[in-house]
Amino acid sequence: MAGGHGYGDGTYKGVHLHQPKRWHTITGKGMCAMMWFWILYRAKQDGLVLLGWRHPWEGHGHGHGHGHEDEH
Repeated sequence: MAGGHGYGDGTYKGVHLHQPKRWHTITGKGMCAMMWFWILYRAKQDGLVLLGWRHPWEGHGHGHGHGHEDEH
């Protein structure tokens, strides 16, 4: 075994890897959370259309009328 080339000392194939600063770690985790919240929100909104289970022009509950008037 060659000494000094392990993963524990922060060196990998001649490149010294520094520990990230605390704000880098926190910012990265926050941006990752925002990304997943956005992906899941868009999947909730457009998932059925994306999977081909519903057409985008099918009714989506806005009630614009489209010539169908209520007769009272």
